[in-house]
Amino acid sequence: MSKRILAHLTRTDPILGGVIRVAGPLRLTLRDHEPFQALAHAIAHQQLNGIAANTILRRLVVACGKDDFPTPQAILDASTETLRAAGFSFAKVAALKDLAAKTLAAVVPDRSTLAALADTAIIERLTQVRGVGRWTVEMLLMFQLGRPDILPVDDFGVRAGFRAAYGLTRLPKPKVLALWGERWKPYRSAAAWYLWRALELQRAGKLPAPTQRVRLPRVPRKRRKVAGRKKRASGAAKAVARPQRKRARARKSR
Repeated sequence: MSKRILAHLTRTDPILGGVIRVAGPLRLTLRDHEPFQALAHAIAHQQLNGIAANTILRRLVVACGKDDFPTPQAILDASTETLRAAGFSFAKVAALKDLAAKTLAAVVPDRSTLAALADTAIIERLTQVRGVGRWTVEMLLMFQLGRPDILPVDDFGVRAGFRAAYGLTRLPKPKVLALWGERWKPYRSAAAWYLWRALELQRAGKLPAPTQRVRLPRVPRKRRKVAGRKKRASGAAKAVARPQRKRARARKSR
């Protein structure tokens, strides 16, 4: 399976193929957590480095879990003071409480139920939780459920890796990256993984130069209907005004 993925990416995108040859085999490791725990971990890690977030999570287990990760009910029963003492901000306490409530209400289902849903349905469902955005759910899809066709275009590392690998001077806009990534389907998760590796290779001085000049796709601009209506209204008003001005000039010349 991995060989087929790499062959597809190399064939459809020679520049990414160069990154693949240097970075080596695909090593996208999956984690085996229930969605509640995975999202609680994600909330803890927001705007923190890994060491600080893991320290907070260990305190949470001690305070609410009795050596196991706390249940949703245990989080709901915990006081704000207890969660704050573990290191969660007020905003993260609110997010944890909302996650726990929505897990008990089955908005956030168990892993087996979630695995049966389509990617878009999972994103729509889990982003109902306070503090959980699209990027967080995309990480869950990639690293918990092993979905093969996820491209987190808002991820800084993915965008920076693309800039490095393709010899760009600026970060690609998310919509542009999404258009370019169409060629990677149905293995965009692997492509994203190699873009993260591209950034590491650049830091190590091992990133290969792009083999061809890159022309990024243009995002089609949407015409503003409001502006169109204004132009039509303005044109109609001018059409009405012309004969009125002609009649006024005719009266003056008499």
